[in-house]
Amino acid sequence: MTLAANQPYLLPYLAYWQLIRCADLFLLADDYDYIRSGWVNRNRILIGGKPEYLRMEVRSNKESRLILDRQLIRNPRAVEDKLRTLEMAYHKAPCFADGYALAERILCWPEQNLARFLEHSIREVCDYLDIHTPIGRTSDLPGNSRFKREFRVYDFCHRLGADTYVNAIGGQGLYHFEDFARQGIRLRFLKSGLPAYRQSGGPFVERLSILDAIMFNTRGQLQEMLADYSFIDG
Repeated sequence: MTLAANQPYLLPYLAYWQLIRCADLFLLADDYDYIRSGWVNRNRILIGGKPEYLRMEVRSNKESRLILDRQLIRNPRAVEDKLRTLEMAYHKAPCFADGYALAERILCWPEQNLARFLEHSIREVCDYLDIHTPIGRTSDLPGNSRFKREFRVYDFCHRLGADTYVNAIGGQGLYHFEDFARQGIRLRFLKSGLPAYRQSGGPFVERLSILDAIMFNTRGQLQEMLADYSFIDG
């Protein structure tokens, strides 16, 4: 079985969805540290040809550092402002109607817990992209959080019966093929093709939120983009 995992992010870019798509099981690392100014509660969209942040406001919590312990500040007016921003930015995009409806379902979801809000958003996008990989949570594996870094990965791979672990390419400096092999696990890194597509004019801006790709591409085109990846093996 091939397993992949990552922290839950707000509408992450294409490679995140390729990682989910390539796995037999995907784990949301919801009991990992919440990093301020990271990608957990924000991502980039294109406004007037320039990347700008779309973010969800998170309450301060000095008692816990974990993603699953964070709560959103739910303000209906703020949600309306975000939707208006998306409409202003993408109303001329060819697939705006579908993309806006998806964004509305996600942003208007009333959940206050950050991890559960993000899980809902990830499941909504998976449904839109026709990705059917089962999704679990690392927080549902008692005792896993006592391990650090790659030892957490070894633990949930062994417990869930995974013989292959796929990581995002950014983990090449953290995880090593030989270490995983000694644990009886094949390590692979996903290398996304990150195909360019026509945006609203000007040079292509890569690594934007998946919402940008959805606004400018049909579902058929998105399927072709999702399949544009390869693996780096040891």
